[in-house]
Amino acid sequence: MLKEFREFAMKGNVVDLAVGVIIGAAFGGIVSSIVADIIMPIIGAVTGGLDFSNYFTPLSKTVNASNLADAKKQGAVLAWGNFLTLTLNFLIVAFVLFIVIKGMNRLKRKDETASAAAPKPTREQELLTEIRDLLKTKK
Repeated sequence: MLKEFREFAMKGNVVDLAVGVIIGAAFGGIVSSIVADIIMPIIGAVTGGLDFSNYFTPLSKTVNASNLADAKKQGAVLAWGNFLTLTLNFLIVAFVLFIVIKGMNRLKRKDETASAAAPKPTREQELLTEIRDLLKTKK
């Protein structure tokens, strides 16, 4: 049973999937950093420092705090600003990934067209070319 598991785990697809997950997690960190450290500060500067993450609606009359962290301690709140911020982050991350994948696909297409430009002639075509050349020389 251990031998079967080792064979399964060492198959190409499983190893490729593991590598893909690890690289995907690392790439996710890079994209999150782009969003948090580059794009969101620009959006904050354009909107005058607007931060939706502290916007909430109290669901209890006992909540009278002015920020989300304190309001959650006081009672039930609808943290719609945090949801809006996370949704905006998701859309930005999805757009950045779209641009990256689109660029990668464009590079892949260029490589495929370059490698498929001149296919090697078949054996039959080579023989026909030789026969044609021989007939030309006999004239």
